[in-house]
Amino acid sequence: MSARTTSEFVLEPAETERLANLSGPFDGHLRQIELRLGVEIANRGNVFRVVGPTAAVNKAERLLRQLWKDAAEETLDEGAIHLALAEAQADGLVNADIEPQEVAIRVKRGTIRGRGANQAKYLHAIATHDINFGIGPAGTGKTFLAVASAVEALNESRVQRLILVRPAVEAGEKLGFLPGDLTQKVDPYLRPLYDALYEMLGVEKVVKLLEKNVIEIAPLAYMRGRTLNDAYVILDEAQNTTIEQMKMFLTRIGYGSTAVVTGDLTQIDLPRHVKSGLKDALDVLRNVDGISFTFFEARDVVRHPLVARIVTAYDARDAETAQTGPNA
Repeated sequence: MSARTTSEFVLEPAETERLANLSGPFDGHLRQIELRLGVEIANRGNVFRVVGPTAAVNKAERLLRQLWKDAAEETLDEGAIHLALAEAQADGLVNADIEPQEVAIRVKRGTIRGRGANQAKYLHAIATHDINFGIGPAGTGKTFLAVASAVEALNESRVQRLILVRPAVEAGEKLGFLPGDLTQKVDPYLRPLYDALYEMLGVEKVVKLLEKNVIEIAPLAYMRGRTLNDAYVILDEAQNTTIEQMKMFLTRIGYGSTAVVTGDLTQIDLPRHVKSGLKDALDVLRNVDGISFTFFEARDVVRHPLVARIVTAYDARDAETAQTGPNA
C-alpha cells in the first residue's frame, strides 16, 4: 500500500465566484478529480485539504492550483476538467496500489453500490475511464451496473444521451423469418436492456425518454458511420461481435462520452470460424492507457447460488477439455 499523506493549501485570491467555478455544480468537478486520482478533497472556502497516496496528493494539488488560475479566465465544465486530468496524465496514477474510491450510484430504486471487490473495482473503473470492458459469466452484474452508472450520468446531466447497443446474433432463428417489422424482430435481443432501464427509471419515464430519443436502444449495425458525443454508450453481449464490428463500435466514441462493453467469452454464438471481437479487443487493447478491463468470476455471481455452481462446473469441464482434447 502506498504511503498516505495530507496536503493543506490556500488558493488565492479568495473569490466566491471563482471558487464556485472551480468546484462545479454540487462540487461535481472536485468529485471528478477525486475519482480519477483516488484522493479525498475537502475545503472551507478557498482553504483546501487533500488526503491520499503521496503521489496522487501531489498531482491533485498541482492540478487544483492550475485550475484555480484557469477559473479566473474561463468557465470550467466537465469537459475542461477531463482535459486537465488527461494533460496531467491522471490515468497513470490509478493502479493497484491506490484503493478505489467507493462509488455510490443514486437512481429511482435507491442507492446502488458494488457487491464485493470486483463490482466495486468495476464501478470505480467506469467512473474514471472513458472506455471500459466488463468480462465474465452471467449474473455478475456487468450490464446492470453499467446501466445504473449510465442512468445516474443522464440524471445528473453529465451526458445528453444514453445509447444501449446489442449485436443481433440469431440463436437458432434468422431475423428475416421472425414475424413483425424490424423493431419487433430486434426487440427480443434488446429485452434485457429494457428490463434494466425499467428497474432504474420506471416504465413511464423510459417510454418518454425513448420517444424523445434521449434513450436509444439499437442493434450494433445502426452505429456505423456515427460519432457519439456527450453520450453514455453500452455495448452488451459483446462476445457476439466480429472483430470489424468491435473496431467500428470503439471508434464511434466522441468527446464527452463514456463507453462500457460487457460480455461473456464462454457464451459465444458466432460461427466457429469467426473470432469474437471481444476476445480480439482483449488481446489488442489490454495495455492501452485510458481503457479499463474488469474480469468477473463465478464467485461474483449475484443471482441464485445455483448459478455460481453451474458456472464453476462448466469452467471445470472446459479446463479439462482444454487439457485432454475434445474427443478424449
